[in-house]
Amino acid sequence: MNHDAPELGEAHYELVISVDARRSGQYADVDKPRMREQIYRVLETAFTHATVAREAVHTEDRGDGVLLAVPGRIAVTRLLGLWLVEVHEGLRAENRGLRVPLGLRIGMHVGPVRHDERGISGRAVDLACRLADSSVARRLLDAEGADLVLVTSRSLYEDVVSGGGKFIDPAHYSPARLDLKEGEVTAWFHLPGRPAPRIPEAEPSTPSPRPSAPSPAAGSPAGADAAADAFDDHDDIEADGATPGRRTGPGGVHYNVIGDVSHHHDNKYEGNVQIGRTVNHDSGQGKG
Repeated sequence: MNHDAPELGEAHYELVISVDARRSGQYADVDKPRMREQIYRVLETAFTHATVAREAVHTEDRGDGVLLAVPGRIAVTRLLGLWLVEVHEGLRAENRGLRVPLGLRIGMHVGPVRHDERGISGRAVDLACRLADSSVARRLLDAEGADLVLVTSRSLYEDVVSGGGKFIDPAHYSPARLDLKEGEVTAWFHLPGRPAPRIPEAEPSTPSPRPSAPSPAAGSPAGADAAADAFDDHDDIEADGATPGRRTGPGGVHYNVIGDVSHHHDNKYEGNVQIGRTVNHDSGQGKG
């Protein structure tokens, strides 16, 4: 019996560590056991080198990762410092010669944790898992070609990391806002052995196409008239009195029409026609 085990159902402040493997879904079934062996070998060796007894750490297998809870009697600085260094070094050693190197995302947060017969629960657990699984952590690991990325909660950074310590340099962390299921939070990102990372920009979202009426057939009278009338189809486009032949669209976008676009014969325009697009720089939009 482990007398150091927390009482079931009672909340205790613990360090929660969520470890996820990068792109685990791309591993073939025959390769996943080796990947899991590597993860456990790296983590357990790091605990040994950081002099943290394995029986003191709660461990839950997550298939492509591990969920850990470290009791409060063990200094958090030891995990953020020496333990993380050993994880990074162990991971580098495992990856030597591998065609597909193993990458790990680690989320950390300190908070109330409840234990039961099946494992641990609590908002602290949820947050640590969300941090490790965040899109910023995923993009950063790929963009930097790194083996490991650490993501700490704002409170963990402010309470522990910002004070520094052995193997802990707050200047090597960068903040970013994350949009999680529970709402927006600030997290701090660190790539062991490197300076403060540059947070990658969010991936642009693809706007949904707006429904539109079927276009008139090419070559038909309606199709020819539609080209000339395209700038008059929107109620929110107004004439710019300062420039003849200029129309202002939504967002300060202007359309310049030069030439004769109103007279045509047999669906052929006579004279030079030039349609250009300029931008009202006061609107803050770039060129189209």
